[in-house]
Amino acid sequence: MPTIGDVAARANVSTATVSRALNGKSTVDPELARRVRAAAEELGYRPHGPARNLRRKTTATLTLVVTDIGDPFFAALARGVEDTARARGYSVVLCDTDDDPARERSYLDVALQERVAGVVIAPTSATTDVGRLLDHGAVVVAVDRPLAEPRCDRVLVDTRVAAAKATTQLLDAGYRRVGYLGCLPDERRLAGYQDALRAAGHPVDEGLVRHACPQAGTVRAAVQDLIAAPASADALLVAAAMLTPDALGVLAERGLALGAEFGVVAFDAGGWATALRPALSVVSQPAYQIGTTAARHVVARIAGETSVPTHTELSPEFVVRESSLRD
Repeated sequence: MPTIGDVAARANVSTATVSRALNGKSTVDPELARRVRAAAEELGYRPHGPARNLRRKTTATLTLVVTDIGDPFFAALARGVEDTARARGYSVVLCDTDDDPARERSYLDVALQERVAGVVIAPTSATTDVGRLLDHGAVVVAVDRPLAEPRCDRVLVDTRVAAAKATTQLLDAGYRRVGYLGCLPDERRLAGYQDALRAAGHPVDEGLVRHACPQAGTVRAAVQDLIAAPASADALLVAAAMLTPDALGVLAERGLALGAEFGVVAFDAGGWATALRPALSVVSQPAYQIGTTAARHVVARIAGETSVPTHTELSPEFVVRESSLRD
């Protein structure tokens, strides 16, 4: 097995520099730190975990907190975090809050007690309290939804612009009563939907907006309300992947043909979207890239490469298929 001396020789630095770099000391020049980590990865070197943890007073563990691991978006995000973290010598503990603030608080308390090195979190709200973790030296990166805490890194996607593009495409295709189906909190997507209506000269009708939760069994009722008078929607922007199956089920039961009779664009519907007939138009977020980017932020902050929060915004892909085209 490679030793710390082997890493030092490969990186052309002293063993003391290797030790400081791999333990995240801010006194190491960032370029030297990158060289040391590259050498360690090439050689497959792993520091002695228990000894390192005692020196740093943290564990070589990252906690990933998501709202629904059953959502394909979060499954892909989790893979991105784990692949990147493992390559840097960290293990990942996955926590599913089910969008419940109480469960979220309990997981964050455990992360604090276990002295984890960092937390990647899709928060239940912008006001989720991560202050104690930060005060105790943990690195916190918010994904999918922003946190109000200014000390956090964040990796987000410009979903407001994406929602506006999807809504505009439905309007341009000839649909006139475009409904919105979302979860809370997703204010950016709702704002994008409203932006597109205003830009097209359409009124912002609150009667065409519904929020639902699949765990509470409210999705079907919400879609039924949108289809019926007075809402009378003839198209739908589904702003969360976990709402899409129930929404499509209601449309099928009502005999509404996708595209020809009722337009649909869905967020993060996954690979099965192309298997539908007609195929489903989607806004696809780069979930795996979000995970890898977030994990890199954590490791960079631990290693002292960056000392201020980093905010990264990625772009989604909007794919138009037959479900949002009338012809």
